[in-house]
Parts: sequence; C-alpha cells; structure tokens
Amino acid sequence: MKFIVSSSLFLKQLQQISGVIQANNVLPILEDFLCEIENNTLTVTATDLETVMRVQLEVEAKEQGKVCIPAKILIDSLKNLPDQPLTFSIDKNYAIEITSDSGKYKVMGENPDNFPKEPVPDDATEFLMTSRGLVTAINKTLFAVSNDDLRPAMTGVFVELTPEFVQFVATDAHRLVKYKRTDVMSPTTDSFIVPKKPLNLLKNALPNNDDDITISYNKNHLFVKHNTLQLSCRLIDARFPDYKVVIPNDNPFKLFVSKIDFQQALRRVSIFSNKSTNQVALTIAGNQLQLEAQDIDFSFEGNERLSCQYNGDDLKIAFNAKFLIEMLNAAETQEVVIELSTSTKAGILKPTEQMEGEDLMMLVMPLMLNN
Repeated sequence: MKFIVSSSLFLKQLQQISGVIQANNVLPILEDFLCEIENNTLTVTATDLETVMRVQLEVEAKEQGKVCIPAKILIDSLKNLPDQPLTFSIDKNYAIEITSDSGKYKVMGENPDNFPKEPVPDDATEFLMTSRGLVTAINKTLFAVSNDDLRPAMTGVFVELTPEFVQFVATDAHRLVKYKRTDVMSPTTDSFIVPKKPLNLLKNALPNNDDDITISYNKNHLFVKHNTLQLSCRLIDARFPDYKVVIPNDNPFKLFVSKIDFQQALRRVSIFSNKSTNQVALTIAGNQLQLEAQDIDFSFEGNERLSCQYNGDDLKIAFNAKFLIEMLNAAETQEVVIELSTSTKAGILKPTEQMEGEDLMMLVMPLMLNN
C-alpha cells in the first residue's frame, strides 16, 4: 500500500482529531490513527472508546488498504517538515516508510483489525444546525458544566429538542446557563446529555460560519457531520436535574451595568478575596454599585465603586467572582442586566440585547455574606 499526501494538509487534518487521543491508554492501539485508503480518499480515525473522530482528505493512491500509525510520532514529524508531498509506503507487516524531498523515516505500524469498531447510527433522529450556531451554543454553556464525577448528569450539556426550538443547559449546582435557539427545529421532542470532551473537540474543529451541520442521535450515541469531518460520542446515561425549579419566577430588582467595567472591577477586587470562595460582596444603593472582597486570614481587603442603573430596594449580596467573570464572557453586549430579589435568592444575568433567534439566561447562586 502506498499513498502521496501534502505534509501541511495532512498535519492540519490530523490536528483536528488528535485531541481525542489520550496519553496512558489501557489499549496501546488507542494511541494510533487508523488510516484507510479508498478511491484516492484517505480516511483517518481517532478514538478513546467513548468518542470517535474522523477526517477525510484527497491523496494520490493506486490501491486500497489500511494501517494504524502511532499518532504522536506522526504529528511530531509532520510539524517539523516544510510543506511538500510525502510518500507513505506500507508493507504487509505494517512497517511504514515516509519519504520526503530530503529524507526517509521509518516507523512501525499496527494491524488495523485490532482498532476498535465505531458505533453505527441505527434508528437515529436527524436535524440540521449551522456550524456557527453549534459553536456559539457550546461556548455559552460549556464553562458551567460540573467536574464532579459523582454527579455524572451534570458533567455534560443537556440538549432539549422541540419542533419550535433547541435548548442547551449546563449547571454545576452553583450556576446555571440556558441558551435557546429558535432557528433550529427538531422533528421530535426529545433530550440527551452530551459529555464535555466531545463538545470541546467540536468547538475547536468546527468553523465559525453558516455551513450546515448534520446532527443525529439515537439512544446511546450522538453523531455530528460537517463536510469531511465526523464525530460520534457516547451520550451520558443519567437523568438531568429538573433545572426549572431553581429559576426564580420573580426577581423584581434590576441592575444595569457596563459589562467591561464590571468584569474588570471584579478581576481587580477578587485578587483580595478568600481563595477558596472567591467571594465578592455587591452593595447596591441608588446609582452606585460597591464591590468588596476580603481575606481575613491574610488581612487582605479590596473595594471599588462603579456607577450603575438600578431599579429596586438597597441590597447587599455576595457572589463567587470567578463565576460572574465567566458568565460575563458569555454575554456579548456592552451592558448586562442582573435581576435580583433578596441576598439569599439566585441572581439572573442576561445580555441587555439578544441576537435574533437566540435567548441566553445565566443564573448564579449567592454566597453567605461575611459578617
């Protein structure tokens, strides 16, 4: 088996899927790329048993065949080669010889029959979404996903499908993000939970444009297809918590504040906060917002004042500054509104303007005030 491929194009395609491969795998073959040649098309697959990613690219080849190539040495060698055609020759014992303009490199491949089989999209339900829409949904929710393996349902993004809209929800029990798109329709009402890792891989591999993406799913797996890139992953088999019960029905007080000014003030003041809680207290009175943080153990203290627009009773409430900073990153407007009621009820943060077909709502639980 022999094929000729552009070194830079090959590297670019491999980098899209290399994030699937973990170090220290139980099965050594999981550290390989499966390379398959058919009709001058090279299909490269990477898997960690839970997630499978594959890309296709055009190559010059006279015959069909497949081989497993160690991923790390292949990527490292391609990174250090200038853009040029490379010839890959594979013998019947899976020994691989790579020939460049100025050198020859040898590496031992593995039997492709030992590579894990990927899931098949049987009984799958399918819908379309733009690449930009999916990337935006991932960016606006992924940061709020929990890392607590004892609560597996929260370690992924909950996707709710209806014929009218698609909604993405993420929570770690301290904050919650709900992002709705009304420009995406599903043939059925359904829901599933997608793990964090494949969403991270998709976010980095998909273009931020209006290309159509085909998303399909069945009971156990999700399948995403965009041009020459495909991903499949196992869904999280758990029941997502009833998030609607934590969203307050009535938060009558509204605080309007500049997103950038608020975020920068939080960054500065939180330096002086307790490192385990990142607590910053907000005191809101009239058109003034005061931020205070302290770490009693080290006698650190920081406070700042900001001008704001506030409709409501004077209020003092504390939040985790790190959570607020991350939530403000997801709001792409110059001004944000925070809806509040009492110092013990969740605050709701929203952009003051929403893009057409989008609805973003972020909730954050308050911390107990230091007296």
